[in-house]
Amino acid sequence: MEQTTPQETKQPDERACVPEEESPGPAYGWYALGVLVLVYALNFIDRQMLTILAVDIKRDLHISDAQFGFLYGTAFGVFYALFGIPLGKLADRWPRTRLLAIGLATWSTMTAASGLACNFTQLGFARIGVGVGEATAGPCGYSLLADYFPPRRRATAVAIYSAGIYLGGGLALSIGAGLAHAWDHAFVLGARPLGLAGWQAAFLGLGLPGLGMSLWVSSLKEPRRGRHEVGHRIMEMSGRDALRAFGRDVATIAPPFTVFMAARRGVKALVVNLLLLAVCALAAWGLTEWLGDMPQWIVLGIGVYAVVSWTQSLRHDDPEAYGAIWQNPAVVGINIGYGLTCALTYAATAFGPLYAMEVLHAPANEVALIVGGGGAAGGALGVIAGGALGDRLSGGVYHSRRLVVVLGALSLAMIAYGFLMATGSAHVFYWIVFPLWFLLSGALGSAAGTIVNIVPARVRATATASFFLGATLLGLALGPYVTGRLSGAWHSLWVGLTGILVVMPFSFASLVIAWRHLVRQERAKGL
Repeated sequence: MEQTTPQETKQPDERACVPEEESPGPAYGWYALGVLVLVYALNFIDRQMLTILAVDIKRDLHISDAQFGFLYGTAFGVFYALFGIPLGKLADRWPRTRLLAIGLATWSTMTAASGLACNFTQLGFARIGVGVGEATAGPCGYSLLADYFPPRRRATAVAIYSAGIYLGGGLALSIGAGLAHAWDHAFVLGARPLGLAGWQAAFLGLGLPGLGMSLWVSSLKEPRRGRHEVGHRIMEMSGRDALRAFGRDVATIAPPFTVFMAARRGVKALVVNLLLLAVCALAAWGLTEWLGDMPQWIVLGIGVYAVVSWTQSLRHDDPEAYGAIWQNPAVVGINIGYGLTCALTYAATAFGPLYAMEVLHAPANEVALIVGGGGAAGGALGVIAGGALGDRLSGGVYHSRRLVVVLGALSLAMIAYGFLMATGSAHVFYWIVFPLWFLLSGALGSAAGTIVNIVPARVRATATASFFLGATLLGLALGPYVTGRLSGAWHSLWVGLTGILVVMPFSFASLVIAWRHLVRQERAKGL
């Protein structure tokens, strides 16, 4: 049997624990939730603003739909997913409010840097930086809420937090379009300061306020981990030990350190890791030769290699976390099933506004207001409704019923999506936006609520990172790129947005497998 390393078995520093009497009360939990919703909204404003500015960015930087899909999805998503792993584990060991504040300052700085980009490569590196910083939001937020709120209210709290996704995504369209238009209008007859275009000024205008907000986040009280779980008393590592462990975790996903970490586990682990590296490199080369778009396949190849390297390391160093995440059919099924659903949702998010403007000939300001507002309202209400319905049906113990909510919401969403792509009217398109995003986000509310309830408290942030790993590597890194690629090949955004539906049967199959496993567990417990 494999043994854990001495570093992993070291006892945490008891002085770093949050005493029970200092744990925040219920009222403070709702206050903290409000702050976290604002953070998550800003998170998605910064990542989503790219879509409403797509026309200007494509024109000024001379990029294709496939390259835009790479910028929106792969460049951001792969590094968001990968750094979510060590940052998720750090959130299980270190004060989460402090880590979230650092992450917020990082992604805000890189959003502002996006406004200084003058070409495809510079904007790509800025998007990578945004992804790394934003990787703190999900693990820290979900883990904090699980300790601010008891199990019977967790899915509702997580759903309200997740509403920030849709509030931010919707506001991004209006704010981005408004800032860009105001800038261009103000300097229509004169020289623009620093030669900045409107879309560049919009990135700068949205990135800088996040630096101030990071100070607010750092003032939040840190709740004791596992405070609502009977028999669990989990203490923080000392700061030095946590950061050392974080360095080791980064080395498990960042080439070439991954090779050295594998060598430390023995010759067999090293050989397996090198073979994996060779397969990923060969696949990236082959796909580049076949399809072109070298950055897409290099970055995706790095992502796949890094994820498998991490799972090898996790299996050796932390068998409990590995078993709770990668040997649990319910967790794996949800991660794959919801991740594939995200290929569709992120494709629609990336290209939906562009589709309305280019295909349905809707004006940009109208798209920003109606599509952005309708998507924000539908998404925010849907994710809360999905989480609350999952909580009510589950009763805190029947977690399989949460997945019934997920499957039902997705089934209805496919009907709405079909109507969306069948219409040739911008006004009908606008009417369908709200119910579509209500249903798609309802699935997120219960899926996320299931994850935080079926894993042990000690690995909750790491499990959340794995949840986002599926959503980003399967959804964000592939959905927008594939849609853009199909659009370019067929010279039709309609083909791109309908072709991505091929992932949905596989999504449903994975979620059904997860549901059946939870049902068997509940029956075995006599529920």
